[in-house]
Amino acid sequence: MTGNQVHAQKSIEIMNAWGALLQTHINSNAKLQAGWSGAGFSRAAEIIRHTGAGWAQPDVDRFTAMFRTAFVPLVGTNATQNGNWELIMTDALIGIAVFSDDRALFDQAVSMWRKRVPAYIYLTTDGPYPVPPPVGGRDTPDELVAFWHGQTTFVDGLAQETCRDFGHTGWGIAAAINVAETALQQGVDLYAEESTRLRAGLEFHADYLNGRAAPGWLCGGTITLGNIPTGEIAYNHFQNRVGVALPLMKTLLETSVRPSGSNYFIAWETLTHADVGWTGIK
Repeated sequence: MTGNQVHAQKSIEIMNAWGALLQTHINSNAKLQAGWSGAGFSRAAEIIRHTGAGWAQPDVDRFTAMFRTAFVPLVGTNATQNGNWELIMTDALIGIAVFSDDRALFDQAVSMWRKRVPAYIYLTTDGPYPVPPPVGGRDTPDELVAFWHGQTTFVDGLAQETCRDFGHTGWGIAAAINVAETALQQGVDLYAEESTRLRAGLEFHADYLNGRAAPGWLCGGTITLGNIPTGEIAYNHFQNRVGVALPLMKTLLETSVRPSGSNYFIAWETLTHADVGWTGIK
């Protein structure tokens, strides 16, 4: 952003250190760890590689190999846990695909997104119950209600983790948006494919984050709020690129988010996307 080569060299130093060291992720949340770190690593690597920062080709190759061995086997598989896991994993996978110039991996990430997003954000057109997740065998009404944390009333924009807490839900929606943003820059308009669903999810949760009291039918009348520094990328696309208003998101951004910081795989969205007139499309 500043053109300061010192920052580029520090980024190269960090990536080279990990590229020479990291072999896998372990523990029960290994897939999520790989998603969190892979999303940021792939974007950083893409920037450094293509801005003349001086990253040597052997080091680029080693970093690419690290993605192949330590990330893709984890983030390229489905997750049976709450939906934010798989959406964050998909965010990492599509970033790695772009950095690696791997069309097959890119198509795999798009396929994962197309299956998980409808299972994460509900629309009444889905029917009386949400779309089942891609894996996990949660197909019956009782299984879906349990997976949706006990919620039995389904309305447009409700998410699978709404009744868990808004923080994890924010992660899931942010990851879905990140994937759509990356795909759009590669010529695939996932935003358009799920425009109604994504906008409904954004506005539904922004309403309560702006202060609306939870009705009795929603999570038993008790919701756990948690606002994370996101929303700018989605707002920039819908409002500034395609001219579709998100009034509740606008209020949330102006009163509670800007200027945004960082949170796991989310970073500095106000800096990169807030009303800068940049379409992000070449």
